[in-house]
Amino acid sequence: MIVLDTHAWIWLMEGDPRMEKEPILKKLYKHIPHRGIFVSEISGWEVGMLVAKKRIQISGTLNRWLQDAYNAPGIQPHRLTPEVIVESVNLPDTFHGDPADRMIVATARVLNADLVTKDKEIIKYGKKGNLKVISL
Repeated sequence: MIVLDTHAWIWLMEGDPRMEKEPILKKLYKHIPHRGIFVSEISGWEVGMLVAKKRIQISGTLNRWLQDAYNAPGIQPHRLTPEVIVESVNLPDTFHGDPADRMIVATARVLNADLVTKDKEIIKYGKKGNLKVISL
């Protein structure tokens, strides 16, 4: 299983070349038939905030983009379950306080999935053995 960090999800949906690295594509394509690519529901909120603050542009309206992106082949939205919420407040070791990052990391940990990210803090956290990370 794979969990996409918010920027990785945006890049994948928008056809950004940063998601076209061969090892990443191979892993993604392997999981598409099984709907094994997860996106935390908090990522939808993050996309909305980035659009509202004009930090990113997406194809079409936010509502349409989210509907399409959550229903793309292989993608499965992952709810903010009680298990994810509890994990997010009890992450081992030290991890920064960004609530969205904590929820995304917790989602990957609960699912025992690899997290696809370029976030340096998350990558560093993974190198401590707290998380399986695929670096972009």
